[in-house]
Amino acid sequence: MTDLPMEDAITRAERAEQRGYLLLFLPALLLVGLFLGLPLGLLAFQSLREGDAFSLVHYARIFEEPIYWRTYADTLRVSLWVTLLAIALGFPLAYAAAIASRGWSTLILALVMLPFWTSVLVRTYAWLVVLQRKGIVNSTLIALGIIEQPLSLSHNYTAVLIGMVHVMVPFMVFPLYAAISKIPAELLQAGHSLGGGAFHVFRRVLLPLALPGLFAGSVLVFILCLGFYLTPELLGGGKTIMVSSLVQRNVELYLQFGAASAVAMMLLMIVMLIFWGVDRILPVEKIVGMR
Repeated sequence: MTDLPMEDAITRAERAEQRGYLLLFLPALLLVGLFLGLPLGLLAFQSLREGDAFSLVHYARIFEEPIYWRTYADTLRVSLWVTLLAIALGFPLAYAAAIASRGWSTLILALVMLPFWTSVLVRTYAWLVVLQRKGIVNSTLIALGIIEQPLSLSHNYTAVLIGMVHVMVPFMVFPLYAAISKIPAELLQAGHSLGGGAFHVFRRVLLPLALPGLFAGSVLVFILCLGFYLTPELLGGGKTIMVSSLVQRNVELYLQFGAASAVAMMLLMIVMLIFWGVDRILPVEKIVGMR
């Protein structure tokens, strides 16, 4: 009987502590609701409007016209390829920066960060100059006698991948660097001393411990690629159409704000479905060590 007042006091203290945490989270929750929840709600509401009435006509058009699904497929395919290429280029850079001395590490990270000092528009036009038929790449290859005719490197799918990967690599390097730099060097040395080859140590020691950074970088790059507009438009020459281009054309050419909203909402639902499926196979909590 004497323990009941003590238990009640502990329960009240726990509830008061929970209310205190809730008050601390409240400003962040309000900001998320104001700048994320409210715009998404307005976008969903607009996608269900046709004139002054509610209608599913915009979503029906997406399912009926093949161009929409081709555009979604192209957007997801480009985003996936850019993510994979960013991993292939970013992992060695992040590893080199993590194991190098302080001076070399600073230099590597500074060079990776250097493109941030130039706008995406300038970088995209620079790639046009480099990749065009009389650009630096083709002129050099012809001068060396490697090719006789200029290669088609601009205004196509290849140019879009090159331009987007150039923009996205830093977003992959920094999360990977943060994860790899926390791995004790003794673990890698122990793997080698126990007879493990370079690939074995990478697969069994380095890669599992770097998974949180790899996952964070991949998600960041993939999501950012889905919304790319400028680089595919300029480097793709109208041959690589992303979802952002569909949104732009619905708004500027046809003044169909409801159709543009439906296109954006459908992409959001597809992405959420993909991440739900990935989470079923490889839970996020397991990757980041929360479970």
